[in-house]
Amino acid sequence: MTDSEIPVVPARSDRRAPLHPDITEALIQRVVHHFYARVRVDERLGPVFERRIGDHWASHLERMCDFWSSVLCMTGRYKGRPMPAHMKLKETRPDDFERWLTLFRETAREECAPDVAALFIDRAERIAGSLRLAVFFDPARTAPSENSRV
Repeated sequence: MTDSEIPVVPARSDRRAPLHPDITEALIQRVVHHFYARVRVDERLGPVFERRIGDHWASHLERMCDFWSSVLCMTGRYKGRPMPAHMKLKETRPDDFERWLTLFRETAREECAPDVAALFIDRAERIAGSLRLAVFFDPARTAPSENSRV
């Protein structure tokens, strides 16, 4: 292929645009606030979050809105480090991540149009998978045995 045959791809002007035109800050706030309202009354997750967040729900919700704004609208507002924060959660069990996702999926589907809900859910599933792996990864359980061959 010669230089004249290489297609020129125009620069994307939407790099900082939301993943979907219907994703707004108001929608993110609605999803985040309704989701965490469910978390707070959940039999399993409520106490876990309450022990960690206590009287700081307003700042947590603001931080989570910043996080989802960064994820879905590319705003870059979230400056935190979610991995170290979740690594400290010693009382968390692997099935807590699935419960979190169930509540998140329900909220996204109730608050958003189907295509927008799918974007919220896709990102939540990816994030939860990464966090779950980081928190519960055990190299001893995944290492090949001495008798296994590659």
